Amino acid sequence: MLLLINVILILWVSIVRGQAGLCDFPKINHGILYDEEKPFFPTYVGKFFYYSCEYNFVSPSKSFWTRITCTEEGWSPTPKCLRLCFFPFVENGHSASSGQTHVEGDTVQIVCDEGYSLQHNERTISCAENGWSTPPKCRPSNSQGKCGTPPAIDNGDITSFPLRAYAPGWTVEYQCQNLYLLQGNKRVTCRNGQWSEPPKCLEACVISEEIMDKYNITLRWREQQKLYVKTGERVEFVCKYRYHGAPASQPFRTTCQEGKLMYPSCKRH
Repeated sequence: MLLLINVILILWVSIVRGQAGLCDFPKINHGILYDEEKPFFPTYVGKFFYYSCEYNFVSPSKSFWTRITCTEEGWSPTPKCLRLCFFPFVENGHSASSGQTHVEGDTVQIVCDEGYSLQHNERTISCAENGWSTPPKCRPSNSQGKCGTPPAIDNGDITSFPLRAYAPGWTVEYQCQNLYLLQGNKRVTCRNGQWSEPPKCLEACVISEEIMDKYNITLRWREQQKLYVKTGERVEFVCKYRYHGAPASQPFRTTCQEGKLMYPSCKRH
């Protein structure tokens, strides 16, 4: 009797398959069919089921439960679970897709910062079943044309934190220590692997009380008396009381020249 039932069932399945078609159990990578088991399959045309995807995967409709129906051509829509790819932070680069989530099959473009490029010059990456096709990482490009640490200068330094390498076109700025005068362009630029000419910090002149006493002179403007003058600034001396300018004395009005100051001299009447 059991054998007869099996034969009848096989004949019925064959007739139905030939007339209207049957759908086998759907194989869904990274997905599960809702509350159904394989012994219920094959199933007939018009029968529908629901399936859901694993974590980090989604159906084309992006629904938590997606309905599929058995048709003469098979399951409609074709059940599948697509990978979700979250676009990560790209060190030394960026993309319009930063912070967004993409679906398997999506392609995004990465733009690296100046002086960096993607490995093998790949400008796009794709979301695949196992994640991004290539980890998006901008690496330093050919070092040709780059500059090293900006040149050091006496009594001054750059205003920014120094880097090990600078891309062509990069500009840094210098500043001098207190009382020193910057001479030249305070900004230098990296061109063809070389920095442009850095500025100089010209030394100030310290006015020595000891030297003034030695030469019997004092500052002309006592109310503006100060012990230093910057390079390029002028200072004027006069003889002390009962003293007059010595023969072949230096001018009483003189200019500070990079830390050097010429003092006049006076003698008694």
